[in-house]
Amino acid sequence: MRSYDFTPLTRSAVGFDRLFSLLESASRAEPAGWPPYNIETTGENQYRIEIAVAGFRPDELNVEAKENVLVVTGRKTANDQGEGRQFLHRGLAERDFERRFQLADYVVVTGARLENGLLSLDLERQLPEALKARRIPIVPAGAETIDAKAETKKLKSA
Repeated sequence: MRSYDFTPLTRSAVGFDRLFSLLESASRAEPAGWPPYNIETTGENQYRIEIAVAGFRPDELNVEAKENVLVVTGRKTANDQGEGRQFLHRGLAERDFERRFQLADYVVVTGARLENGLLSLDLERQLPEALKARRIPIVPAGAETIDAKAETKKLKSA
């Protein structure tokens, strides 16, 4: 695998530390194959992550979002029915797992459900009002706005 050195960029770019650390960790990370998952977009600011967790019950799964990282863990509890069972082939994975996803700023998990062996996590980008684009009305020169007229009346009556 090819590795990249971002040191020259960090000398002149200020405030991109998180981006560079994400790129470095992504280049070092080994691809994990289990459990398989899908990431899809369901709208302009909506996303869904589906993770195949066949054999896990809801109480054996944990979903936690903290500091732009979504962590999904599965801890298989001891199977009491395993005693006395004799398998000719054991193809269902019953091992513990931890799957991490880096979330962009303002992306929050809005729901989680387990159905037919798929854990579906709904995510949404929720921008604060201060960051959303807003339209600024343009007033022709010489025209007063309603607020300016109200201020003028207040000053005259005082």
